[in-house]
Amino acid sequence: MSAPTRPTPAITARLKTGGDCLGFANKLFKSAGIAHGQGFVNAEEESLTLMGHATGLAWEKLPSCFKRALTVKEKAAFLRLVERRVFDRVPTGYLVGEAWLGGLRFRVDERVIIPRSYFVELIPEAIPQWLPPLAQVTDVADACTGSGCLAILLAKHFPKAHVHATDLSAPALEVAKLNVAEHKLGQRITLHETDTLAALFKGPKFDLILSNPPYEPEGIYRGLPAEFKKEPKGSLVSGKDGLDVIRKLLTQARELLKPHGILVIEVGGLQKAMHQAWPKLPMMWLPTEDGADCVCLLHAADLRRELPSPGARSSR
Repeated sequence: MSAPTRPTPAITARLKTGGDCLGFANKLFKSAGIAHGQGFVNAEEESLTLMGHATGLAWEKLPSCFKRALTVKEKAAFLRLVERRVFDRVPTGYLVGEAWLGGLRFRVDERVIIPRSYFVELIPEAIPQWLPPLAQVTDVADACTGSGCLAILLAKHFPKAHVHATDLSAPALEVAKLNVAEHKLGQRITLHETDTLAALFKGPKFDLILSNPPYEPEGIYRGLPAEFKKEPKGSLVSGKDGLDVIRKLLTQARELLKPHGILVIEVGGLQKAMHQAWPKLPMMWLPTEDGADCVCLLHAADLRRELPSPGARSSR
C-alpha cells in the first residue's frame, strides 16, 4: 500500500460540516490502512471519538454536529487529530487521553497499553461461577495491571474484596494511581511495583488471580502495525515464545492461591503453546462472544499437582 498523501488546504477548505469532516476522515483512514484493535473496531468509531474530543461533545450528542458547520477551532482541532492518527500512527486512545472498558472511563497515555480485554465480558458472569459467593471473595490480584482498568473492574464487581494490582513499570503505575483515585477506590486497591506477583508473598492468599499479561512472541511483535508499537513494548512482548511472563504467573499462583482459588489468564494466540508447555495441566478455555476463547482458567489444586514446588526463594 502506498503512503497516504497529506490533504492540501484546497481539499480541507471544502469541508464544512461535522459530517463532511467525518466522511473525509473515514476515507483517509481506510485508504491509509490504519490498524484498529486498540479499543476500536473500525474507522467510524475512531473518527467519531476524535470528533467528540475536538468538539467537546459527548458521544450521544455527536449527531448534533453532523449537519452544522464546525467552528474554525473545532475543524482545525479535528484535522490535527486525524493527521496525527494517519501520518504519525498515534493510537486514538492516546490522542484523546482516555479509553472506555466495561462502561467505565480510564485515563491513558503512552505509559500504558490501551485498555482492551476479554475480561470485560468474563468478569461479570463467567468467572464468578468458579468462585464462592461474591460476598465471600475477599482477596483478588490483578497481575500486569497497566492502567489499572481490570483491577478497578474487579473491585467494582467483588464488593468485599481487596484488590492487589501489580506492574513492573513505575510509569504505568503512575497512570493506574490516577485511575484508582478517579474511581474512588484507593481504600480497596493496593498498587505494587513488582515482577508479576513477586511482592505479594508476604500478604494474603487469593481467591482469584487474574492477568492480561504481555504474551506476544518477539517475532510476532516485529510484524505488528506501527500504531501498536507506540504502546510500551514491555506490555506486549514476553520473550521468544510469548510465555515468559505466563511461566512466572503459573509458578507464583501455585503458591499464592487459596485451596479453592483460580488463576485466569488472557493469552492471545498461545492456546496451542500453552498445551505444549504444560501438557498435563488441565486448562479450561472460557468462551467469548467472538469465538476467540483465549482466556484460560486454572484451578489451584491442578497447579499444585502438576507444577513442581518452586520454593520461596525462586518464587520471588
